Amino acid sequence: MTDGTGKGQPKKETAGSAREVAMEILLDMDRNGRFSSQALEDGLRKIQFQEKEKRAMVTRLVEGTTEYRLQLDAVLDQYAKLPMKKQKPKVRTLLRMSVYQMLYMDSVPDHAVLSEAALYMKRHHLNGLTSVVNGILRNVQRGMGSGDVQHLMEENMSIMYSTPEWLVDRLVRDHGEEKAGRILQASFKDRFLTVRNNQTKQTVSELLDIFRSNGITAAPGEESPMAIRVETVDFVRRLPGYREGRFSVQDESSMQAIEALELTKGEKVLDVCSAPGGKACYAAECGAVVTSRDLTEDKTDRIRENAERLGLTLRIEERDAMMPCSEDAEAYDVVLADVPCSGLGVMGRKNDIKYHVTEEGIHALAEQGRRILEVAGGYVRPGGRLLFSTCTILREENQDAAEAFLADHPEFAKGKEREFLQGEDPCDGFYYCIMEKRA
Repeated sequence: MTDGTGKGQPKKETAGSAREVAMEILLDMDRNGRFSSQALEDGLRKIQFQEKEKRAMVTRLVEGTTEYRLQLDAVLDQYAKLPMKKQKPKVRTLLRMSVYQMLYMDSVPDHAVLSEAALYMKRHHLNGLTSVVNGILRNVQRGMGSGDVQHLMEENMSIMYSTPEWLVDRLVRDHGEEKAGRILQASFKDRFLTVRNNQTKQTVSELLDIFRSNGITAAPGEESPMAIRVETVDFVRRLPGYREGRFSVQDESSMQAIEALELTKGEKVLDVCSAPGGKACYAAECGAVVTSRDLTEDKTDRIRENAERLGLTLRIEERDAMMPCSEDAEAYDVVLADVPCSGLGVMGRKNDIKYHVTEEGIHALAEQGRRILEVAGGYVRPGGRLLFSTCTILREENQDAAEAFLADHPEFAKGKEREFLQGEDPCDGFYYCIMEKRA
């Protein structure tokens, strides 16, 4: 089988040391509840000057084991006497990573996986459990040969797509079974990096030339005229032009939300949930006069860092989006409310977000989004626009919130609205609705 993340036969010493680093990162996540993106970034920073081949294998092992964790546990629970949730952290993590390699890394022979697992147990003084781990892995190997493992993985959508059953049910309810399947399947596919050209520095064609002249595989985007899709990226900060502020990392769906506003030069724009500042900076690149706000100093520092790198002038303030500012009543031409959400539109980029989100959390986020939207609407001048957006794909957080706001505020009319879905659109999942305030 293959998980779509690419193949390659690593050198033996690189493969062994990469597995050790991947184990450390996966254990960090298991023990401390950290998101894979954070743990992986910290782990890769420690080996950033080692060979690219090693870093690539570490990334694949961590991301793949994480993406398929629920499925891997379902398989392992069939062949282990002790359920995965009761296994020692090192044993549980080693079993998951080993079975991931056996199922999805065709370039790694099963005997190499079993051998490395035994060596890991020995190096970490777990000799007494070596035979247990070896026995479980050999049972899985036999199950793969008989077809039993494949049958188990295809048993239901939850195991097939390694997604909690309740979340599968929500997606089916909101989008239908066929579309839900495509959304979940898309989260396992290869992902490219999308950047937004900083039009105050150069044209898209000029930035493409810069990338290509430096050996970077790049092509224009499909949804936005400012988008470029970049492949073969190791560290974003090492891309030519990053430090000079020639581009920002942003998905095309998010770019589209700003483009749908059709901003004109000099319009006053307020972004109430701005960090890290992607939409605010794009608005400034379009000639708008932008005020950018977020809740904490850490978040406003990120906005400031991005704006300075891009050579943009933004007014940056530390404020709570749920607390009204009476002096800003009807003071802005455009207000952006990209509210906190479950983030299910970016499951493919944040491969463990599906394990952290809960139904209770979704209800709380939807309510928070509605409260922010209520406050943000008060800042829009008559004749102005309110942009409501999220990076999720659940109706409760998106269409239901927009419809509730419009029902409570007859002075607003629905303008452009769009939902992007992974597997349906060539970008991340996203939602935006522009609401126009009557003059």
